[in-house]
This record gives sequence, C-alpha cells and structure tokens, in this order.
Amino acid sequence: MGTVRRYSGEDLPAMIAIWNEVVAEGMAFPQEDLLDEETGAAFFAAQTYCGVTEDGGGLSGLYILHPNNVGRCGHICNASYAVASGLRGRGTGERLVRDCLEQAGALGFRILQFNAVVASNTRARRLYARLGFQPLGVIPGGFRRKDGQFVDICPYYIALC
Repeated sequence: MGTVRRYSGEDLPAMIAIWNEVVAEGMAFPQEDLLDEETGAAFFAAQTYCGVTEDGGGLSGLYILHPNNVGRCGHICNASYAVASGLRGRGTGERLVRDCLEQAGALGFRILQFNAVVASNTRARRLYARLGFQPLGVIPGGFRRKDGQFVDICPYYIALC
C-alpha cells in the first residue's frame, strides 16, 4: 500500500492522465474539459494542496484540496479524489481521504464539505459514512452525466476540529 505525499512537477503527466480518465467517464466530476500539459499544470498549482499516492511504482490516485468559499466561509474547504480505474477497490481512495483530512486540518480549515457526490457513487458514499462524514440531503437531478441523464447529488461535510 502506497503512502500519500505532496505532488511534485514530475507527477503531473500521471496526475493529468488519472484526472482526465475520471472526467472522461462523466460519472463523478462536474468538469467536462480535459486537461493538457499547460492547463493541468496551472490547475494543480492553483490548489491549496494536492496529494498523490503511488502503488507499484506509478501513481494510483490523487486529490485536490481548496477553499469551498471565501471570506466568512473561507474556513470550509472542498476536495476531489481521483483513482486510476484499474486500481480502484484497493484502499487508495481511503488513504487519499484520510490524508486530505489531516492536511486540511493542518492548513487551518475547520470543515470539509463535498458539494456534489453523485448518488450512484456508492463506494465513495460508504467510505464517507464510515469516516464520519454527515450527509446534508439530496439535490434531485443535480448532476448531468456524460450520457445526458440527470441524477441526484448528495452533499456531505465533516468537522475537522
């Protein structure tokens, strides 16, 4: 099992490939545009923190962490996680989330909020429940899949302190 660490510039090609794989699947991320070398470098550099994990010599997953809002709500952060499709179901996501919680707290955030967990993403939802995240309800039709179907999203949060 790989450990999670801060990303470096050498990680960018693998990070972009993993991120683009999730975006192209059209089942979990709201983004529709794929990253290239230039946009990927800028995207990941703009995050408050990016963590990556390696398994078997290559990157298996990553996360991005950033404020969810500004000003009086700037203590609330948001994160996204991406695991290479061929390596899912091996605990990579849990390692990423646990590290993200640690980094968010260390960076002074008080709450981690997920705005749009797709209801059909049962693996993620079970993980979040197991780690103590609280559901905030359901937003009917809040996510448009790649095939054009509108499905529900479920926001979650966890207090970090």
